[in-house]
Amino acid sequence: MFVLKILLWPLAVLYDAVTRVRNYLFDIGRKPSFEFETFVINVGNLSVGGTGKTPHVELLINLLADRFKVATLSRGYGRKSKGFLIADKNSSATLLGDEPMQFYYKFGEKVTVTVGEERAYAIPCILHEREDTQIILLDDAYQHRYVKPNINILLSDYTRPFYSDWVLPAGRLRESRSGAKRADAVIVTKCPESLSAAEQEAICTEVRRYAGEEKPVYFTYVNYLKPQSVFDKFADIPKKIVFFAGIANPLAVIEKLGREYDLLEAVRFSDHHAFSIKDVKQLTGKAKALGRDVALLTTEKDMVRLLAPEFADMLKDIPFFYIPIEVKFLEGKQKFEDWILKSVYSKYSSDKF
Repeated sequence: MFVLKILLWPLAVLYDAVTRVRNYLFDIGRKPSFEFETFVINVGNLSVGGTGKTPHVELLINLLADRFKVATLSRGYGRKSKGFLIADKNSSATLLGDEPMQFYYKFGEKVTVTVGEERAYAIPCILHEREDTQIILLDDAYQHRYVKPNINILLSDYTRPFYSDWVLPAGRLRESRSGAKRADAVIVTKCPESLSAAEQEAICTEVRRYAGEEKPVYFTYVNYLKPQSVFDKFADIPKKIVFFAGIANPLAVIEKLGREYDLLEAVRFSDHHAFSIKDVKQLTGKAKALGRDVALLTTEKDMVRLLAPEFADMLKDIPFFYIPIEVKFLEGKQKFEDWILKSVYSKYSSDKF
């Protein structure tokens, strides 16, 4: 791996130079950044995938949607549609992408779920279609600098922090570590629940070398909830399972399932994998061959891709479950929530609510 990084280093230097010039042009105003009257919060990262953006957007939805009119805006990675779309009862992961479809599946009409490649164009579309929108949550738009958010939240994976990574293709960073200075707060994600205060302080020191000395740093971990039946046909998941996932890094959930269930097999697909009829036939075949008391279990993000009728008909007669997740703070939850709410309220006059 080290030799490969050395070989890729010239390309990484070139990539770094291009992204630095691009960021400089935004910094000096040669490239425009648009601000909107509606409050905009961005949740993003410096690296390519796998930092837990989706559950952190859901955390913000749970905090804000009972108080304000909230919309989410995602690019809709992997969708087979183009342009701006608003989720409705006829939507699918094919049209929206898996993560926006997960928002809609979980929250329904409680929030306005939208997709659009060009965020600076999509935001006016949201405000035209939903005039009462008060907050827009941008999913994975840290490098999309044509929109200037009111709050910019940077996520960094505990197992691969940005401050020890390198730019593409030698590493996984989309831009240099110095991009962290644009963040208003940094959240270190996927931490072990036992992370000590000393290690937290050491991580804060490394983060602030790039983000700035006064930037708040929070730590979250993944909480796995009770598996849910997709078609409400089976009350409880059997002990014997076949797990499959098309996410960036499924190792943590595989290890957890191995401790709590009789994990007969773990099938890995690429991130955002577009499941085919062949894939589903193979998965259901594995489960049936292993016995009647064997369940198929997947992630929430993968599950929403399999709600299409052609897949549902194949899966409805076997135990098919998904495992929901949520993120929790090691500490500082109240401080984080107070900061978000104070920022939103300070944007608007009290008569707007």
